[in-house]
Amino acid sequence: MLELLKQPWPWYIAGALIGLTVPALLLIGNKSFGVSSSLRHICAACFPGDITFFKYDWKKEAWNLFFVGGVAVGGVIATYILTNPNPMIIAESTKEALLANNVRDFEHLLPTDIFSWESLLTLRGFIFMVVGGFLVGFGTRYAGGCTSGHAIMGLSNLQWPSLIATCCFMAGGFAMTWLILPFLLNL
Repeated sequence: MLELLKQPWPWYIAGALIGLTVPALLLIGNKSFGVSSSLRHICAACFPGDITFFKYDWKKEAWNLFFVGGVAVGGVIATYILTNPNPMIIAESTKEALLANNVRDFEHLLPTDIFSWESLLTLRGFIFMVVGGFLVGFGTRYAGGCTSGHAIMGLSNLQWPSLIATCCFMAGGFAMTWLILPFLLNL
């Protein structure tokens, strides 16, 4: 069983399992799937100051904190127990494009040429990790939710704002991949 969990799963199995969280959450407790709102709950619980945005009954949403905690624990388990020992499989065209842009590490899920403590102290690493993290956080707040909330929960509930947000996420991802990423990789 452990060997089965260590192997990559096909998209149609993993996707279906992720998709089943939507009806499960709705049936079990009439809850919405999403991760970005948990930061607001954490801030409301830890810093109960005079900030209007954090003045609400966060305890009603405590289940979301357990969900996010489970995601973090699952990530640790996946990293240290369920790691696939086989090398990452990357398309040759992608390898060639990355090599042409000074990315040489293909052994890890994220290339350490960009995502490591050492690269954080470089301009390229700072832009990818700090500026990119800020932009993701800002975009999540501006869009009223993250990709999981909009693309998984919002679309399944036929919410028009989620369709718009998901289309914008995709357009932004394509623009980043084809227009901005090549420039940033050559810093």
